[in-house]
Amino acid sequence: MPSPLFAKKPLSLLLEEMKGENRLRRVLGPVQLTSLGVGAIIGTGIFVLTGQAAHDKTGPALVLSFVVAGLACIFAALSYAEFASMVPVAGSAYTYAYATLGELFAWIIGWDLILEYAVGSATVAHGWSHYFQDFLKALGGHVPYVLTRAPFDYDPALGRIVGTDAWFDLPAIVITGIVTALLVKGIRESASFNATMVGIKVAIVFFVIAVGAFFVNPHNWHPFAPYGLTGISFFGHTVAGQTGKGGEPLGMLAGSATIFFAYIGFDSVSTHAEEAKHPQRDVPIGIIASLLLCTGLYIAVAAVLTGMVPFNRINIDAPVSDAFAQVGLPWAQLLISIAAVAGITSVLLVLMLSQPRVMLAMARDGLVPQSFFGAVHPRFRTPWKSTILTGLFVAVLSAFLPLRILAELVNIGTLLAFVIVCAAVLIMRKTHPDAVRPFRAPLVPLTPILGILICLLLMFSLPAENWLRLVVWLALGFVVYFSYGRHHSVLAKARAADSKRESVAQAEADEAV
Repeated sequence: MPSPLFAKKPLSLLLEEMKGENRLRRVLGPVQLTSLGVGAIIGTGIFVLTGQAAHDKTGPALVLSFVVAGLACIFAALSYAEFASMVPVAGSAYTYAYATLGELFAWIIGWDLILEYAVGSATVAHGWSHYFQDFLKALGGHVPYVLTRAPFDYDPALGRIVGTDAWFDLPAIVITGIVTALLVKGIRESASFNATMVGIKVAIVFFVIAVGAFFVNPHNWHPFAPYGLTGISFFGHTVAGQTGKGGEPLGMLAGSATIFFAYIGFDSVSTHAEEAKHPQRDVPIGIIASLLLCTGLYIAVAAVLTGMVPFNRINIDAPVSDAFAQVGLPWAQLLISIAAVAGITSVLLVLMLSQPRVMLAMARDGLVPQSFFGAVHPRFRTPWKSTILTGLFVAVLSAFLPLRILAELVNIGTLLAFVIVCAAVLIMRKTHPDAVRPFRAPLVPLTPILGILICLLLMFSLPAENWLRLVVWLALGFVVYFSYGRHHSVLAKARAADSKRESVAQAEADEAV
């Protein structure tokens, strides 16, 4: 019998789990799923991380950084769409890995997704806090400084961690608590609220592009790539491009690795496949439509932002609203801050909506405690216990860890998830060539191979400490798996029971002879 560590979950069993009282409610159509994708994508990435990347790593070449990151996401999105149409159940890449690569790889990707969604939510809560404070400032109010940010931060000019003299980020904690309460209430209410927020922020993004274009000074685009067009390192050793004072790579590709966070969210659409009305059709539409729409908007905003303000004067905390203040439009600063607060709220909602559904899938398989993470509220039909735990975890991270550290930690985990999903498409085409695929990724094997290569390139464009944090997180995951998950695995128990029955039957046959 093959090792239980690499046992694969049959497609028939995955589809069987969609039945019964413990499944989620199918209430989402293609428009709502696309809205969820856009809701998760447009937010902190465009309203906050654009400033950090342009100021610290890319300059105006940020436009190309968005193109490269978008290409990586497009290839991964096509792979996600194929799987989501084949296996429309909760769990996203975790479920796909279980069906193709086996239990151990499924655990790795599931644990990795926890990192992506939880730490991503904390990063988004930071972005919300900065724009909320910017909004209060425009109205003449303020939050006491000691309650505005994490107690430490990384200073790229010095190349080291410095103290901020603050205690913790109170606004981030407050918004996390509000979103957690809303998510416990239900998916329909959450999706409706998200659709409203998406409408507001898409409108303000078009406003930024249309109005900001009149204040673009082409001189600000020169030099276009002050840090170069590369920025590739190999475990802390820069092999192409400039190096910052802290040893981190600089350049357009390094910027792509940083702003890759801006695209995180389209994959969250696949975590809601079990709640889609017609998942085989609607989930691929939601994934691809949301990604294409946001890629176009990102490139336009990056061009306008770096054209309005010299890259070395871009504000790190609230770059878009501050750019309008710098060109003499304080009323626009207030308007953008209001829309950013609303828009980033929807990102936080979608990311925190996704994590408990990954945990639900893992609980069904026995890899984490079913009684807690698999509990679905009898009235609201939501994974309420894990939603509350997620809220507590996100609140702690957003209160005490700085934006730069959180964003890059999310990026490396997400890129790893995309690599595994693209590889799983190649494996599934070989092992299950006749499986029903309502949506087929085009140009296989080229599409997933390109996805793997570009994602790996971006992973190596991140600072070395991100690899260390990823290794530590995965090591912790292995401890949890080998101490609990492996011994409680539903699939492993079923295989053991089958093996025992076969042994008994063989023994009885031998006795009869």
